[in-house]
Amino acid sequence: MLTVFGTSARIVARVRVALVAESFHPTINGVSNSVQQAALHLRRTGHQALVIAPEPGPDSYHGIPVIRVRSFRLPLDRGVPVGIPRGGLREVLQTFGPDVVHLASPTVLGWYGGQAARQLGVPSVAVFQTDLAGFARRHHLGPAAPALWAWQRRLHALSAVTLVPSTWAAWQLRARGIQRLALWRRGVDQQAFSPRHRSSVLRRDLAPRGELIVGYVGRLAREKQVHQLKVLADLPGIRVVVVGDGPRRGRLERALPEAAFLGFQRGHALSEAVASLDVFVHTGVDETFCQSIQEALASGVPVLAPARGGPLDLVHHDDNGWLWPAGEPGVLREQVRALVDDPSRLAAMRLRARASVLGRSWEHIGDELIGHYARVIHGPSDILQPAA
Repeated sequence: MLTVFGTSARIVARVRVALVAESFHPTINGVSNSVQQAALHLRRTGHQALVIAPEPGPDSYHGIPVIRVRSFRLPLDRGVPVGIPRGGLREVLQTFGPDVVHLASPTVLGWYGGQAARQLGVPSVAVFQTDLAGFARRHHLGPAAPALWAWQRRLHALSAVTLVPSTWAAWQLRARGIQRLALWRRGVDQQAFSPRHRSSVLRRDLAPRGELIVGYVGRLAREKQVHQLKVLADLPGIRVVVVGDGPRRGRLERALPEAAFLGFQRGHALSEAVASLDVFVHTGVDETFCQSIQEALASGVPVLAPARGGPLDLVHHDDNGWLWPAGEPGVLREQVRALVDDPSRLAAMRLRARASVLGRSWEHIGDELIGHYARVIHGPSDILQPAA
């Protein structure tokens, strides 16, 4: 039952939210991070949360209960478990008594969660975050794309609203017949990602001759297309740095022998690595948002990214970075060369980078999410404002 407590400008309804997550702690990716932040914000603001996620992992997260379901690993990407409930998901939800069910990047587990919510008469909110068709194309499974979109139409039809992270994602879904869309971006921890973490010691280690440090931060997987950094290999005056790990690491180390591979980083080491870059380069073209771009900007690092997908909302061309045509890494090479030759232009971009993401705290984004919950709980889906 929905209860109300008094505040002024903040959300006023105490809600019970079941978060059905395709990915969750200890798995590390964008979906997992978003669910963690949402769950923590619910707890901080007096709401109750339950997480349902694939095994393995602990049965609580900072005091928030986690129900684990059995899982298997995808042959194409064994780093991400896929959850399949043994049965009883409806009973789990019924026992918890949610006011709303949050389906985080729903695919397999999200289908079961959406069906169970509908059977119980509980509204659900779907959060679109993974471009499954794009993932299939990058793994040479392009013919499966129409079937994947058909599956997603059925799946998202279960929810009162689908929250999309970018205007590009909204256009993609609407063009494929998925309606009832609203924009919900992602937050960024502006304490963890800040220019104050820039390390002169790390910079000397990486670029002892004062080279421009050009880096990528993220998973080293096929769809990220990190191999495109090869176009920078023989460019004078730069040092390429790769932060992260994943199934393509060995192949990338062979393809980029002059680059510095720092491996997987977290906590202060990650904050320091990102802030110590001069330029952040993102190479993937299937991003629905791209949290690593936002973290680089918060760290005061200009971004060069393909003019496709989520980066279109984050990178303001010739302001906090530059966009380059997807599939044309030669343009990326010329952009990096231009920044080597024009330090004043790079310095101006640095000043504007952090300012472009101020106001996107997880607290603010969390309040927006709870607002979406309240709207589907209290009213019909047709009152929702669509995404642009």
